[in-house]
Amino acid sequence: MSKSKKEKSRHLKRFSYTVDTAIEKPFNWKQMWRLLIYLKPYSKTYLPAAVIAMMVSTAVRLIVPILIGKVAIDVAIKNEDVTMLTYLVIGIGILYLVSYAGNVYRIKWVNILGQNVIFDLRQHLFSHVQRLSHRFFDNRSAGSILVRIMNDINSLQELFTNGIINLLMDIVTLIGIIVILFALSPKLALAIMIVLPLMFYISTKLRRNIRRSWQDVRIQQSRLNSHLNEGIQGMRITQSFSQEKENAEFFNGINEDNYQSWRQATKKSALFRPFVEMSNAIGTVILISYGAYLILLGPDNGGIELGTFVSFAFFLGMFWEPISRLGQMYNQLLMAMAASERIFEYLDEQPNVEEKDDAHEFKEMAGHIEFDKVEFSYDEDRVALHEISVEIKQGQTIALVGHTGSGKSTIANLISRFYDPSKGTVKIDGYDLRDVKLNSIRQKISVVLQDTFIFSGTILENIRFGRPNATDQEVIDAARVVGADDFIQRLAEGYNTEVEERGNVLSAGERQLMSFARALLADPSILILDEATASIDTETEVKIQKALGKLLKGRTAIIIAHRLSTIREADNIFVLENGKVLENGSHSELMAQRGEYFGLVRSQFQMLDAI
Repeated sequence: MSKSKKEKSRHLKRFSYTVDTAIEKPFNWKQMWRLLIYLKPYSKTYLPAAVIAMMVSTAVRLIVPILIGKVAIDVAIKNEDVTMLTYLVIGIGILYLVSYAGNVYRIKWVNILGQNVIFDLRQHLFSHVQRLSHRFFDNRSAGSILVRIMNDINSLQELFTNGIINLLMDIVTLIGIIVILFALSPKLALAIMIVLPLMFYISTKLRRNIRRSWQDVRIQQSRLNSHLNEGIQGMRITQSFSQEKENAEFFNGINEDNYQSWRQATKKSALFRPFVEMSNAIGTVILISYGAYLILLGPDNGGIELGTFVSFAFFLGMFWEPISRLGQMYNQLLMAMAASERIFEYLDEQPNVEEKDDAHEFKEMAGHIEFDKVEFSYDEDRVALHEISVEIKQGQTIALVGHTGSGKSTIANLISRFYDPSKGTVKIDGYDLRDVKLNSIRQKISVVLQDTFIFSGTILENIRFGRPNATDQEVIDAARVVGADDFIQRLAEGYNTEVEERGNVLSAGERQLMSFARALLADPSILILDEATASIDTETEVKIQKALGKLLKGRTAIIIAHRLSTIREADNIFVLENGKVLENGSHSELMAQRGEYFGLVRSQFQMLDAI
């Protein structure tokens, strides 16, 4: 296998997890109607105003050819009526000014309408995604989600800013032209329309291929964005291992697929316009040959007058123009359908963690936690917890220890109800968490992770994230308690220092101190520290240990730690292995048992002695 083929095979395999697959369905008008519902808030303002402006300009376009052919040529010029011709020229000029004004306001109002709809749709999608459960994010990359919220919704922009009104305008124009042509001369109109069935047949054949091609474009864009997001976030690792060339080759494969998908989609879409132009040419030939014959015949013998022929020539030029635009509009609808399928796929996604209508709301939370024969699986092949029964009393500090994958973080996730147990119940203060409102649970729980997330903004804003209504002084007091105030005051702007995405200007220890301050400011009833001191140096750890006494006072705390020196003072230590509790007790009790915990402590201190 050639290198390029190997690269392609590898990157396809790498993205085999993706759920961004094409959807083989016929054109879904119900879904399109669902998309158009987003116009409803503007159905009494911008939409009717744009439609009225469109109708005015369209009416002028249909009236002018009749005035030129039937009035100017067949009456004014034929009878040499200069006065009528003068008034007619002035009247047509005024009509064109009215048409100009209608077009100006149509463009203005449809753009305002379109931008409002895009704003609403993007806001709706983002708000919905925020409410989805962790399982949703487990199976999707950040890049693929970003594509739905940005690129797919951007793909609908042309539809809402111009497409819908232009579609109405072209349909009205087309119907108006057909009615007028048959009113002027049914014979000539019928002769010109003979090409339409063939055009309809071929365009119908193109639809499926065009739609499938635009679906593929969306898939490839999603993969490209996923890799870009991954590549940029992992740039330090890429450079550390000197894998820039490998990464560039990998990107080249995905970029090539994206290029080919666009190439195929645009190639198929481009077939429609030349076909319309060919139909226009055939119609023109019919008009000239058959129209000339009817003029020679004369109106008395079933023919037509010269003015009627001229009107027909005007209308024929106008006739193929909306058909061509309708073909382009259909391509636009196909793109919109491909994008809307992906948008509605997310909007139809329901949280795995559901909230009951009559759910209990915690006004106050004592923090008494019970696990009653809890089982949990992330997937069918991997059971994370096996009938765990654990009780954590109000105000207790307990520690969860064990090897990687033993189920420690899973217990923390179930307490915050990021997931629901497969079997058994998790209770807080006697309430099954499935019977409690999600917000009332999570507002009373603070989680500090090993890899804390710092948002773009000031240090003050980041600490205040857990309690937005906190005063500046309360933020500063929380930072002082956990020992973060010292390094913050040394910064040039202090608490108003801007930190970039993920807080890369701060050290790992400084970011962790900020996360402790954030957790303390939220004033939780339950505090979960998930490897919170793993990335902190010894000096910073001493500061944290001093702060923990104040941080944990009066709160139920769950500490997950590999560094066992940090959990000696815990009221109860649970030793986990393969999702089961092997033993539990205080540090001294477990050391006396000389069991699994004793072995973990001894092996850790042996490693330190070796160092």
